[in-house]
Amino acid sequence: MRTFYSAMWWLALPLVLARLWLRGRKEPGYRGHWGERLGLYGRAVGSAGPGAALPAIWLHAVSVGETRAAEPLVNALLAAYPDHRIVLTHMTPTGRATGAALFARHGARLVQSYLPYDTATMVRRFLRHFAPRICILMETEVWPNLIAECGRGGVPVVLANARLSERSLRKAGRFGRLLLDAARGITLVAAQTEADAARVRTLGAPRVEVTGSIKFDVDVPAAALATGAALRGHIGDRPVLLCASTREGEEALILDAFQQARAALPADVLLLIVPRHPQRFDEVAKLVAGHGLALERRSALTLTPDGAAPPARATVLLGDSMGEMFAYYAACDCAFVGGSLLPLGGQNLIEPAALGKPVLIGPHTFNFAVVTEDALAAGGAVRVADAAELMAQAARLLNDAAARHAMGGQALAFANQHRGATARTVALLPTWL
Repeated sequence: MRTFYSAMWWLALPLVLARLWLRGRKEPGYRGHWGERLGLYGRAVGSAGPGAALPAIWLHAVSVGETRAAEPLVNALLAAYPDHRIVLTHMTPTGRATGAALFARHGARLVQSYLPYDTATMVRRFLRHFAPRICILMETEVWPNLIAECGRGGVPVVLANARLSERSLRKAGRFGRLLLDAARGITLVAAQTEADAARVRTLGAPRVEVTGSIKFDVDVPAAALATGAALRGHIGDRPVLLCASTREGEEALILDAFQQARAALPADVLLLIVPRHPQRFDEVAKLVAGHGLALERRSALTLTPDGAAPPARATVLLGDSMGEMFAYYAACDCAFVGGSLLPLGGQNLIEPAALGKPVLIGPHTFNFAVVTEDALAAGGAVRVADAAELMAQAARLLNDAAARHAMGGQALAFANQHRGATARTVALLPTWL
């Protein structure tokens, strides 16, 4: 099966590269660093400079969400192993840019690269170039050739912060022996929940431990809080409903429901929409204009600490910036977490909870099922059936400060209660480091 899988990769490679080039029209980052994706490295990629001689811990975080989730683990590993460096790999330019912003302070002790495509040849070149002591994959990344080549080279593979929904498990079953062999090649799985661990065990992983979700350990950056305060200064006393990490199709539902609920919402409410994917910023701006709503874009604002920017007068503020999600959460009064109105699996609700914000979530949260149910049980989140109920619940919270503050306090207590997964994960690694 793996031979057939590898052959398919080589046959598809021209189409994969063509797709990269086409995606580069909207996201230029896709047209850079192609050599890394093919396992080709010059001296400039992690083999020169003051950190090049340090033993490497390889950590893979595919895109923005996984990179932000990996922040406490990266910081803990660098603190626990001061004589090591981290090689941080990604699949998307937005993930790479997020990593560059989060970890610039670590200097030469952290090197970034794209993950090579999953052929044995490319993975072998990566392993020869960086010579990692261990490979840590974040959340759901299982690559058959990568795991096989690590096994052949004596590099232990850890799946950290692992989650596996019932839906993903069913999909994995379609690949049969290919993924079963890959799962059996993983040295250690550090799962988020008992349910995740049970599903991973059915794939044959030899060692599975429950450590909790590392995402609870993310510390809110002081700079993000400062940006959030400056944004709030621009907004003023207006109540703010944030719709965060929205996906295609959701913004139209939200805008329709927002217009229909205007009588119930506070008269001066500001709707703050932050699409999950940056290539959709302009599309969402056109959608807002098509609804006849006055729009302001974050990218057009020059914020100052004293709130000297002109006051926000638009009805909708578009969060068209990267790396500022904590700032948006800090500036809002209540937050809806997107990807959940449509059957897309939902997004991480831990960040708004960690800032003490009441959280609204749609019906489709299968990618974060246990965390969502725990937040609902703790009283820090409310599930809504559709966009109309989203606006009804938002109106209730925005018009009732006591209820809003009580729910926000419950969200914060829920987030604090679940901290500690990073330390539990790092404690499992000394055998190999």
